[in-house]
Amino acid sequence: MAKYFVIVESPAKVKTIKKFLGKNYEVAASNGHVRDLPKSTLGIDLENDFEPKYITIRGKGDKLAELRKQVKKADRVYLATDPDREGEAISWHLSQALKLDPKKMERITFNEITKTAVKESLKHPREINMSLVDAQQTRRILDRMVGYGISPVLWGKIKRGLSAGRVQSVALRMICDREEEIDAFIPSEYWSLDVVLDVKGEKKPLVAKFYGDSNGKIDIKNEEEVNKVINAIKKAKFKVADIKNGERVKKAPIPFTTSTLQQEASKALNYSTQKTMRLAQQLYEGVDIKGMGTIGLITYLRTDSTRISDEADVAARSYINDTYGSQFVGGSESTTKSNKKIQDAHEAIRPTSIEMTPARVKDELPRDLFRLYQLIWKRFAASRMSNAVYETTSIKISASDYIFTVATSKLAFEGFMSVYVDADDEKSDSNVLLNKITKTSILTLEDIDQRQHFTQPPAHFTEAALVKAMEEQGIGRPSTYAPTLTTIVARRYVAKENKNLYVTELGEAVNKIMKTAFPVIVDSSFTANVESLLDMVEDGSVAWKTVIRNFYPDLEIAIKNAEEALEKIEIHDEETDVVCEECGRNMVIKYGPHGKFLACPGFPDCRNTKPYFEKIGVPCPVCGEDIVIRKTKKGRKYYGCINNPECEFMSWPKPTEKKCPECGGYMVEKGNKIACADEKCGYICQKEKTE
Repeated sequence: MAKYFVIVESPAKVKTIKKFLGKNYEVAASNGHVRDLPKSTLGIDLENDFEPKYITIRGKGDKLAELRKQVKKADRVYLATDPDREGEAISWHLSQALKLDPKKMERITFNEITKTAVKESLKHPREINMSLVDAQQTRRILDRMVGYGISPVLWGKIKRGLSAGRVQSVALRMICDREEEIDAFIPSEYWSLDVVLDVKGEKKPLVAKFYGDSNGKIDIKNEEEVNKVINAIKKAKFKVADIKNGERVKKAPIPFTTSTLQQEASKALNYSTQKTMRLAQQLYEGVDIKGMGTIGLITYLRTDSTRISDEADVAARSYINDTYGSQFVGGSESTTKSNKKIQDAHEAIRPTSIEMTPARVKDELPRDLFRLYQLIWKRFAASRMSNAVYETTSIKISASDYIFTVATSKLAFEGFMSVYVDADDEKSDSNVLLNKITKTSILTLEDIDQRQHFTQPPAHFTEAALVKAMEEQGIGRPSTYAPTLTTIVARRYVAKENKNLYVTELGEAVNKIMKTAFPVIVDSSFTANVESLLDMVEDGSVAWKTVIRNFYPDLEIAIKNAEEALEKIEIHDEETDVVCEECGRNMVIKYGPHGKFLACPGFPDCRNTKPYFEKIGVPCPVCGEDIVIRKTKKGRKYYGCINNPECEFMSWPKPTEKKCPECGGYMVEKGNKIACADEKCGYICQKEKTE
């Protein structure tokens, strides 16, 4: 009897797939990659046209020996690793490491781990797609060249053990640029003005917002302007100038891609990108369901496609028709426009069966896993449903020469919103009073509510917002978003506090050198261009070595220039006037994983260390002691009094010695300007060049 041997990546899949295939099939896992470039050397033969030198990954020898035994017994070997570049590369490495006979080896892929999908894949085996393998090899070699070429430069300038990566350096640059925007942001004053109107015959008052005049919208910038409007309307007659009734359609959402799943799971469930991917991996590989055994609940989780298979589409529309009614079944499929190639002809992330409702699996899944599955199921079901329809009413009210507006919307037909409401969806704002107002309604001014506001700086990046920005700029791909974020946080270049990402002092130092010495590497358009080239390698239109041949000489020149520039700078430990109480030497400033600290230069004989407080030469506006640079527990920089905790003064922007000429308060740096720390004062002046 013929024996077939199937090799997958993850041990979690073995049990699921073995159950589908029966006794003639043996299934084993490679546990991910089995070969890679060596860690101790570059692993790329620069003299031999950039040929990579692969070695067996440490600890994988026993696994390969075990797989070889199974291969010898088998009549046919199926390589069933993941359906993307990485999976294709793992299959190729397995074929090389196991010395598989091409005549008895075949590659199969499935987008979901279900009996139908796995059995169908066996009917359509193929050869290993070397274009996919080459795309993965190119990425790996480029990243190795960048990492191993640039990291020693960082060691020489900052401290040993630091590293730079092609995509992570751009992500760090994006966070640093946003921090600079926030630091340089100067708030602008503006005012809102609402009028509370009594409607004759109605108990409830009507609140209308200031809009402008007959020429269009007017922004009220200061108290003088708001008072001008108030004086004009105080004794004016309020009239209903216009009533418009209309309809607004909210389109059904498109199914999840990797990045939109990460964004929505962050907003709706408060999951990190890493947690979302870990849970999605479990849902894809298989979960025990009572009466059904282990089954994959969702399709492949690394995708930027919004396509849905015809079978899944038909099944979903049929389910919606039977469950909700024909009026809830959507029209043509929603798609999204993309200016880049969709990686891997995958589907969007969806449930493997629409019949596997959240209610059906709730008791079988842990809470976190259930919440993510429910989010995916609801989003997919909603994507096959009809649009939601709102009835809208907007009223213009005139007073003197000015116009006030009031608007409301009422959900007239739920459509997809009967199943799914995303984290940003507005709630129905039904104001019954508006339906009773006509052009003849008598309005009387009851109250005026004017409020001062200040514009807010751009928001700090969250993981979800950074993933969105990276995707929009074409940086990285579905498989790289979560690892990139994990890496820059783990290396302490970035701190995460209350979902927000803040650059640390160490991150600032690394970014500064990268921008100075390697501007091309941290340029987002260059990184996006590399992604496009990798896509071209994947579709066979560009040879992978052509990409490497064009990239390496420029990198080599950049590294050489950086090293020459750094040779001119002798890196000495900066001596301070702080005396070591254990041996009497003057202590020096060192750089550790958490930033700067004081250490005795007599190491290893004297191991005394102390926290280092860097003075900025500005007295504390509260107690007059020195202001120093401090850091939060996670490494975010701020300015505080050296006398803390006795003095609680702190500031995120850098304080200056200058006093505000308007209110006498302290002033802070805002890019190339200096602003009063009190937003209500609002005094701003240009920073002097000497400062």
